[in-house]
Amino acid sequence: MESASQVGAPAPNEVRRALPYVLPFGIFIAFLALQQVVPIPQWLKFCAPLAAIVIFSREALGHRMVRPIASAALGVAVCALWVGPEIVFPGYHHGVLFSNGLLGHPASTATAAQKSDIVFIVFRILVSVITVPILEELFWRGWLMRWLIDPNFERVALGTYGAMAFWVVAALFASEHGSFWDVGLATGVIYNWWMIRTKSLWDCILMHAVTNACLAWYVLQYDQWMYWL
Repeated sequence: MESASQVGAPAPNEVRRALPYVLPFGIFIAFLALQQVVPIPQWLKFCAPLAAIVIFSREALGHRMVRPIASAALGVAVCALWVGPEIVFPGYHHGVLFSNGLLGHPASTATAAQKSDIVFIVFRILVSVITVPILEELFWRGWLMRWLIDPNFERVALGTYGAMAFWVVAALFASEHGSFWDVGLATGVIYNWWMIRTKSLWDCILMHAVTNACLAWYVLQYDQWMYWL
């Protein structure tokens, strides 16, 4: 397999081919940036990326699930990985390595009113369990992990291993999670590994969805809103 440095300029239609993998993620990241200056309702965070997935990404998602039970079980295990450090060492993520001016702080942006607003909570769960697993797996493991191996990413089969691609995606995935970069990095490694093992985008989507569903339950059951940054 050729590395990115060995190939020529991207084909003119590369952007069009990447669109189903990149657009939903781009919309979601734009909302995260905009919400720093203007409130973005949860229903819009759910509906807009989902509409992009339905319109543009259906063909990219046309892959079979091969190990659903194992994928779901791994999703539960990854959730335990997320909440475990704080259970064993309360305040762990408030240490300087995780809570600082660069990474932010492990605290939810939700207001007190939102925490008791059933509509907000329902759409927050839907975002976590439906749209985020699909759009993130499309982007990180459906596109970027392949693109880093060869910019003509469609020549690279799903789940192809490349050391540089594996670790860059894991590191970027960690950086996306701010104060939880440590468990984010471990999660990125597990998700990347599972993509390599299953070669299935849907298995990774299911694992990711189960992780987020379990985390949503934990947030609401134990009032641990810091996990919903």
